[in-house]
Amino acid sequence: MGEEVWIAFLLTLMAGLATGIGSLIAFFTSTTNTKFLSWALGFSAGVMIFISFVEIFPKALEALTNGSGVETGKWLTVLSFFCGMLLIAIIDRFVPNEKNPHEVKKVEDMNRSLREVHKQQPDLLKMGTFTALAIAIHNFPEGIATFASALHDPTLGIAIAIAVAIHNIPEGIAVSVPVYFATGSRKKAFKLSFLSGLAEPLGAVVAFLFLMPYLNEMMFGFIFAAVAGIMVFISLDELLPAAREYDEGHSTIYGVVFGMAIMAVSIILFM
Repeated sequence: MGEEVWIAFLLTLMAGLATGIGSLIAFFTSTTNTKFLSWALGFSAGVMIFISFVEIFPKALEALTNGSGVETGKWLTVLSFFCGMLLIAIIDRFVPNEKNPHEVKKVEDMNRSLREVHKQQPDLLKMGTFTALAIAIHNFPEGIATFASALHDPTLGIAIAIAVAIHNIPEGIAVSVPVYFATGSRKKAFKLSFLSGLAEPLGAVVAFLFLMPYLNEMMFGFIFAAVAGIMVFISLDELLPAAREYDEGHSTIYGVVFGMAIMAVSIILFM
């Protein structure tokens, strides 16, 4: 495998394992820094939205118009964009609301007495397990998106991997809190959180095995347009609502604007 493939794999692995960081935060801090989480989630959304519309969508449009003509290319780009949205929306529809991986959790939830939730332990374990499964399902297409983007443009891949990693951190908390509560074991909670993040690099492996032989300009165009749709949907449906739940003051919007500004500067300087 070439160096660019290894870089794409490493970036995808880094993004996926950020769920473990969320788990560690839950174990080794006593309170949730809600202001920082709100800002960080807003930052991630800002990066994803800006890069989707300013960098990824135009790249997809260029690739598809080069391969199929201007008019056809425009329609294929728009169709692929909304197919990406539809894919992630369908995944969300199959995840029950009460098991949604983006349900806001706080570290403080770890500090409730075990006696207080003794009767809830089976439900909590089930909730934590389903949350981990839901996160794994969500992370799979994100892994494909990160891998394909990094393979085509490593600089773009780094930006996407960082944004995905940030939004995976609270997901790690969402898995760890109920599992720890149900079992009393930090090790089991961390393990389940860690494993849920491995769906990201698994998506990269699937992309490598099944998409690599077909990765021509047209295929990159389809993938990039779908990636843009996936990231915009995640930002609007998951990141920003979660950020508002954690929000203190205007932390979310400050994070969004700063994320967009960072991406704008990086595009000017590096892309």
